[in-house]
Amino acid sequence: MSTVLMNGEFIPREEAKVDIEDRGYQFGDGIYEVIRVYNGKMFTGNEHLERLQASSGKINIQISYTVHELLVLLEELIRRNNIHNGIVYMQFTRGTCPRNHAYPTSEVPPMFIAYTKPLERPKENLANGVSAITVEDIRWSRCDIKSLNLLGNVMAKQKAAEANCYESIQYRDLTVTEGSSSNIWIIKDQTIRTHEANQYILNGITRQKIVEICQRQGLEVKEEAFSIEDLIDADEVFLSSTTSEVTPIVSVNNVPVASGEVGETTKTLQDYFKKEIIACCGEIE
Repeated sequence: MSTVLMNGEFIPREEAKVDIEDRGYQFGDGIYEVIRVYNGKMFTGNEHLERLQASSGKINIQISYTVHELLVLLEELIRRNNIHNGIVYMQFTRGTCPRNHAYPTSEVPPMFIAYTKPLERPKENLANGVSAITVEDIRWSRCDIKSLNLLGNVMAKQKAAEANCYESIQYRDLTVTEGSSSNIWIIKDQTIRTHEANQYILNGITRQKIVEICQRQGLEVKEEAFSIEDLIDADEVFLSSTTSEVTPIVSVNNVPVASGEVGETTKTLQDYFKKEIIACCGEIE
């Protein structure tokens, strides 16, 4: 029987219930985070929880826990569920109250839930790469908030699934923004590029880590917009996310990226990123 965390209490999953008037259920009025677990340890846990706090501030949900308090609770949740490799999912909603578009009064407490899930590293995708399609980005203009409003992302991911692809690469006015559940990168003439961290993308924690790695290792990285044409003309393309790490994209819209093989710069970034995981969490396969 697995354990979940609900409003600070550890309870059996079967007992975890949410009211039908919870604002997350009715309005998508909430925020969330997903943290990767390797060898029973959270990777970049602080960074994820700091982003959670930032998202809460942007939509005025008052989280009563500090980052440290959340880390302690999540570590205990991982221990109770004996998670070796997996994820921790958590979300805060604005709480439960009679349905009304306006925010409830401050007397209504937020709803906090967290649970774990076993998940192994995507070794085959990391080694061989994945395929993607391009789709128009129809989402709202505050993608920097990691909110529960994911319908646009879900629709984009479904288009990828229907095309037998791993990911959809979204664009606005022919400018690539990000994937349906990832950040998108291109490499041209050994310069690594990804969309700048503004309101049109989520500033992924893995994205931030890759930028840090590039700067530390002397690899040229530019955080700036690029076009669909740039994407098609790239020497290498890859995506990044908490669960996908640094995953090569070897074809876009059924057209191979360059040679259709995983590129050398992407392999180098994979190696550097793996070292970051090992330094935090110990040896991984």
